[in-house]
Amino acid sequence: MTPTPEDENPAGLADPSYGRADAPQDGPADLRLVGPAGAAWAAAAVALGAPGGMVAAGCAMAVALAALALWRARAKGGRSARGHDSAPGRSPGALVALAAVLLCAAAGAASAALHAADVRRGPLPTWAHRYARLTAELEVTDDPRVTRPKVHGSQRMPSALVFTAEAVRIATPDGRVTTARTPVLAVVQQRAAKHGKAAGEPPSPSPEWRRLLPSTRIRVVARAAPPLAAADRTAAVLRVTADGPPNEVAPPSALQRLAGSLRNGLRRATDGLTPDARALLPGLVVGDVSRVPPDLDDAFSTTDLTHLLAVSGSNLTIVLALLIGPPHLAARAERRGLARRLGLSLRGTALVGGALALGFVVVCRPDPSVLRAAACGLITLLAIGTGRRRSLLPALAAAVLLLVLYDPWLARRYGFLLSVLATGALLLLAPRWSAALQRRRVPPRLAEVVAAAAAAQAVCAPVIAVLAARVGLVGVPCNLLAELAVAPATILGFAALAAAPVALPVAKALAWCAGWPAEWIAAVARTGAELPGAEVGWPGGWVGGLMLAVTTVVLLAVGRRVLRRRWLCALSALALVLAVCRPAPLTRVLTGWPPPDWRVVACDVGQGDGLVLAAGDGTALVVDAGPEPRAIDHCLTGLGIHRIPLLILTHFHADHVDGLPGVLRGRSVGAIETTTLQEPYGQVKFVREAAAGAGVPVLRAAPGERRHLGPLAWEVLWPGASPWLPSAGDDGFSGPNDASVAVLVRTGGLTVLLLGDLEPPAQQALLAAHPELAAVDVLKVAHHGSAYQDPELMRRLMPRLALISCGAGNPYGHPAPRTVAALRAGGTRVLRTDIDGAIAVVGTPGRLSAVVGGRRSRRRSATRPTGRGGGRSDGQESGGIVRPCDTRDGSCGTRRSVRMRRHVRHAGMRAAPRATLRVGSRAT
Repeated sequence: MTPTPEDENPAGLADPSYGRADAPQDGPADLRLVGPAGAAWAAAAVALGAPGGMVAAGCAMAVALAALALWRARAKGGRSARGHDSAPGRSPGALVALAAVLLCAAAGAASAALHAADVRRGPLPTWAHRYARLTAELEVTDDPRVTRPKVHGSQRMPSALVFTAEAVRIATPDGRVTTARTPVLAVVQQRAAKHGKAAGEPPSPSPEWRRLLPSTRIRVVARAAPPLAAADRTAAVLRVTADGPPNEVAPPSALQRLAGSLRNGLRRATDGLTPDARALLPGLVVGDVSRVPPDLDDAFSTTDLTHLLAVSGSNLTIVLALLIGPPHLAARAERRGLARRLGLSLRGTALVGGALALGFVVVCRPDPSVLRAAACGLITLLAIGTGRRRSLLPALAAAVLLLVLYDPWLARRYGFLLSVLATGALLLLAPRWSAALQRRRVPPRLAEVVAAAAAAQAVCAPVIAVLAARVGLVGVPCNLLAELAVAPATILGFAALAAAPVALPVAKALAWCAGWPAEWIAAVARTGAELPGAEVGWPGGWVGGLMLAVTTVVLLAVGRRVLRRRWLCALSALALVLAVCRPAPLTRVLTGWPPPDWRVVACDVGQGDGLVLAAGDGTALVVDAGPEPRAIDHCLTGLGIHRIPLLILTHFHADHVDGLPGVLRGRSVGAIETTTLQEPYGQVKFVREAAAGAGVPVLRAAPGERRHLGPLAWEVLWPGASPWLPSAGDDGFSGPNDASVAVLVRTGGLTVLLLGDLEPPAQQALLAAHPELAAVDVLKVAHHGSAYQDPELMRRLMPRLALISCGAGNPYGHPAPRTVAALRAGGTRVLRTDIDGAIAVVGTPGRLSAVVGGRRSRRRSATRPTGRGGGRSDGQESGGIVRPCDTRDGSCGTRRSVRMRRHVRHAGMRAAPRATLRVGSRAT
């Protein structure tokens, strides 16, 4: 969520002189308040998690040292006035500055300690550590929001509704009733239906819960639990299981009802827009992201546009700039804007601007993030409006100091850190970079917006790496393109917000006009996210952030030299374009992935299945979509797949179908084929809705069905016709797992059997239904390599290469050691995505090969000691025994061999030397 020109910088949108080399400069930046603000920030962050006694001692010591420094400063000042101070030492001004730093640090620590103690006060924290069930009266302090459903194993966990509140009345299990104001986090889950079609659908909270407004009082019966972190701003987590609407005790305040009606009016005004505009416009205007779908949210995250979905200083700035015109002319006779046209005086303009700021805070909720955004926006306008750029940095520091003292929890919020870093970069770095670009004949306006976006990206990227372990490569261009539409979308959106309560048709017309720029922003995000190199992995945590900060400093130093030579600039731009677009031929040369003439790829999608079978240039048959869209999308993008004539979903468990939006994203999909058992209902509904939204027909696999696609030919072996049609509880069948579509594929002379999640009863029935089933070259092991496998089927298949798709560190123990051992005992080479990453099968029956993506940890050596039976001899979880082979013809007596080649996953690195593993295959 990198703040960029639209986030905390009003100048980049409204001030044409921002960043100009000839803009008024008052000398070096005034840093006097930066030290005290930073000291208060750091002290508050530490004190929130420190014992109270230690904080009190530290504050006392800081105050004493500050008093000593002031006394020394006064004494040195008196001697200097009398002309008797000739001894070297610190000047009185430096001692006063040191005292200010110490006093602000003490104030920040004291405020944080008091706030932390207030959270831990009362009976609720004690009962939370006992996980007690209690009755509480809550006053809602934030808008409820629905969490994104997560996949746990084969099931999609139900979404929950969360909101912050204050527990004002608590009835504990011992019968006592306590009045307090204890901050809590409420997590509401709807009780699951037990009958009817909805019995298999993950429940979601009722609409009445979603419509709760801040200041509303409700009574809940909840299970209390301690927060995840001891230094959290909430004293407890209250888990509520709801059977119906909330039990409202007191209605919201009149002010919150007004704000809620305005927000609801904007939602109603956007109801007739396209899905992206309908979802995005409320987020751009008031930060309402309740309609933003997961795929659009992911696209905004990938392209570093997430700040547009959060309320920021730019929202207020754009509206105020419409009122006062260019800020640098606001106090002059030649001022512009609506205020001048309406004949408002400077005082009248200031009053109207203040009223707009107050309305902004009320509508967007007066929580700390909104207050922070309003403060930053107003301070920036004030500084630029006075024409004194020096006054901006101390004003920003003063705002940080006041906000940290008012709400010390901001000191530990990454959003606050990103906001301050972005604002500081736009004030200190962007003008210099803009001037440097203009000296190299870059047009002024282009230089301003490029410098602003690059400065914000440079200082925020290390923090993003700490949080997300990634670096975005398209953030700057996507922000530049999105900026073209932010101002019109915001202005028209605010107009629709104001018009909705009194004239809904007018509001709909304004929202329709605002929908066009909103669609442009969504298109920029989606297009940027679809680029293969939109983001690259980077070490996470503070170590990774520090590494990226050092790398950024080095690149900036190198960039100064690059800008002096046009040909180096052109080469750098070309290299960046190639890194982002990643043309397949170049990527294959640099990384070895995808390997030439690959036949099958088992994508690394985590704890789930996602297989791709090559069917021509850019065309593939895809079997299963994994548990989440991003992983399968990245795999297909890396393989260069843009056309999927058929997608087979073996069964409807979430770890096989929840990645469906990632398969559909930006690709032509001809049809989706599913199993005959339409269970569980929730996942079936999800697949049908996603397919309908993409205009893709949904078919059902038929036993004995045969199809051809380019070099591929396949036959559906299962589910079979009666008497082997599986139903849960019949003859030991496990329902959806045993209804998995099993497919026998032939490609390039290889036979590949995909078993879905079939368990032993269905595996035995498969053998009975197909007694002609013979040995295969490649086997996708059923159910992620679980312990439930039919030994007779394994002996019949005798695969040369077994692929196991499972997630690293999964809680199910997949793959089971005995399953892996049984396969190796039969001479099978076992590869697994949790260790090897994505696996590509290449070659011919005479020379079968596998190229693996590799993992950063638990790497295997490329060679193995010799042994017997194809079993394990070194205790490793993966790998096999290397039989003595004649490398001249690739044979091992009467046995053929499988060769594994490892490639380096990261772009920009050449593939490692390809090592050959000779593993015995089935006997001829």
